Amino acid sequence: MSQEKRKAVVLLSGGLDSTTTLAIAQQERFEVFAMTFRYGQRHQHEISVAQQIAKHAGVAQHIIAEIDLRSFGGSALTSDVAVPKGRALEEMSTGIPVTYVPARNTIFLSFALAWAEVLGASDIFIGVNALDYSGYPDCRPEYIAAYEKMANLATKAGVEGQQQIKIHTPLIHLSKAEIIKRGLELGVDYSLTSTCYDPSPEGAACGQCDACLLRLKGFAENGIADPAPYAGKKPHEL
Repeated sequence: MSQEKRKAVVLLSGGLDSTTTLAIAQQERFEVFAMTFRYGQRHQHEISVAQQIAKHAGVAQHIIAEIDLRSFGGSALTSDVAVPKGRALEEMSTGIPVTYVPARNTIFLSFALAWAEVLGASDIFIGVNALDYSGYPDCRPEYIAAYEKMANLATKAGVEGQQQIKIHTPLIHLSKAEIIKRGLELGVDYSLTSTCYDPSPEGAACGQCDACLLRLKGFAENGIADPAPYAGKKPHEL
């Protein structure tokens, strides 16, 4: 008799990192329950992309949680502030960019924690990355460790000893190139994914925002072309 799979909530944005994380969770024999957010982000194309990825992966359930972070803005992704374009990699590695959404991962993890408790799941996967990425404070290992500790104090199931929440961050110490290599090994179809902060109405990537430039760098370091659609010409050099 086969052993029943453990349930896991996987945060799925439709981007490269979260899609790779989903594949890793499945490879580790978890039954995946995917959660995507419509939070007022300018790049709402990622929501339909996440739906396609969840269907393609055959997840147990996929829900889209509705919240509106545009009500207070504070980010280029949730207000009319321009998304930075054409920044050098050195510039990306200093300071916290305007694409940082205040407390976003804390909000997302709180929703995931609530659903995990309802499902009786002890595992949450999130595709945060502390390398090759802009300096978001809620992508750091110390943040994840602190949140995990809090999560086990915050739920009825945790207090009663029914659950011990584990937050999995399989990409946190990987470069973008290493993430892509791992995903390719797992058979991830990156043509389905959308990483761009400022895509065209049809969903084509701009090729110039931080997310696009880091993604293109990762594919270039693997010696392969990015299969995602881009508006105009992709940069040859980063």
